[in-house]
Amino acid sequence: MANQDFEERQQTQELGYDPNFVPDSVKSFVVHLYRHIREKNVYEIHQMYESSFQTLSERLFKDTPWPSVDAVAHYVDNDHVFCLLYREMWFRHLYARLTPTLRQRIDSWDNYCSLFQVVLHGVVNMQLPNQWLWDMVDEFVYQFQSFCQYRAKMKNKTEQEIALLRQFDQAWNVYGVLNFLQALVEKSTIIQILDQEKEGLEQFTATDGYDYNGGSNVLKVLGYFSMVGLLRVHCLLGDYHTGIKCLLPIDISQQGVYTSVIGSHITTIYHYGFANLMLRRYVEAIREFNKILLYIFKTKQYHQKSSQYEQILKKNEQMYALLAICLSLCPQSRLVDETVNSQLREKYGEKMARMQRYDDEAFAIYDELFSYACPKFITPSAPSFEEPLVNYNQDAYRLQLKLFLYEAKQQQLLSGVRTFLKVYSTISLAKLASYMEVDEPTLRTILMTYKHKTHAVDSDGKITSNADVDFYIDDDTIHVVESKPAKRYGDYFLRQIVKLEGVINEMDGIKLD
Repeated sequence: MANQDFEERQQTQELGYDPNFVPDSVKSFVVHLYRHIREKNVYEIHQMYESSFQTLSERLFKDTPWPSVDAVAHYVDNDHVFCLLYREMWFRHLYARLTPTLRQRIDSWDNYCSLFQVVLHGVVNMQLPNQWLWDMVDEFVYQFQSFCQYRAKMKNKTEQEIALLRQFDQAWNVYGVLNFLQALVEKSTIIQILDQEKEGLEQFTATDGYDYNGGSNVLKVLGYFSMVGLLRVHCLLGDYHTGIKCLLPIDISQQGVYTSVIGSHITTIYHYGFANLMLRRYVEAIREFNKILLYIFKTKQYHQKSSQYEQILKKNEQMYALLAICLSLCPQSRLVDETVNSQLREKYGEKMARMQRYDDEAFAIYDELFSYACPKFITPSAPSFEEPLVNYNQDAYRLQLKLFLYEAKQQQLLSGVRTFLKVYSTISLAKLASYMEVDEPTLRTILMTYKHKTHAVDSDGKITSNADVDFYIDDDTIHVVESKPAKRYGDYFLRQIVKLEGVINEMDGIKLD
């Protein structure tokens, strides 16, 4: 422990950082933030949180942590809850700008435990911006993921680090993380609130979760965002069914509080789409990726000054890669908007053509795109402290990649079947068997496999089809049923109307002599 404290002191000295020095601008920041929180002035809190905190971080604390909580506590009447909120921001800044030590990771866990205990069991009379409440849940899950990755790299751990890991074996424990998120969902009664809203008995979405009757939005909105947090944690663990189940109370076909914060919107759809991809619900994944990619395309310029802009762009690229995978395994381009489709062709057109061949090169591309776009999977179990120490941080990723490629390879059989079915409206089993150079019993097996692989069970337990070409067999003859996409003329006419209006406006502006 002494060595760990010495390591942190050395780190701060090397950076020329004095945790007890509070610049006047920071003093002013905490005093004003404290006052606005007490007055429930959500607009001002949001401005300070989103703008002032980022500006001060950039100007004064680019490579160092903020002043310690002990140094600022007396400026805010040693208010316990404010100090927990300040430390939450302090650790988030540390994770973003520096590499936290093991002791700091453990301290951050303790701070989240204290903060969530106050929210769950105390009387919290605050209104905080949705952005901050989302960031709390988002960072909580991120730090859990980061800790699991850090702990799994056992090879180069020092004796002090191993001793600390043994001593604090409950820090960032997977059950602790899941229990906090689940407790926030249950204590907030958010599921019942959303049910009552459908019957017109509650107003949650209409007010973006804020309470305009003098109450607090903190527990309700944290409970709401915790459902997204649970989806994300279960995806990191590879439990996609449970992840989607946790998100069911939120109707993602509609606008909601999750869409009020861009980070929450993107995280929700990215993990929901990825979970559906892994469950072979390709149509649902394509539909949701298409909607969010179109939304980002139309709105990303408004987020250029946001601290999350780079993250938005990265997730945007990853979701294009996942969409390319979905459309290669389930060619349903009719579900994709023209704008998204042209972006997709620009980025992955050539690779998607190669992925259709199902040879070694195609599987290498599937591997490349999956590895680039998948979440950073984790192994939540504690490490073995026995010698020799080994790294196991890649184990979960390798397992998920193996399962995904196994699924992609099974599609190889189906590509041949799909090609023939697209050409014929009826064909005898014997004729198709001779074309595919297999005997009839083998062809029947392949056709059963096609049926199985192009159908999936949705969240309601209903069997849904992903197939663009379906068939039935009657009297040893295959009858093909091709789904004819409904032609959409609306978009085309709207674009032409906008063009015409532009021309008319230009003509109106021309002055004739």
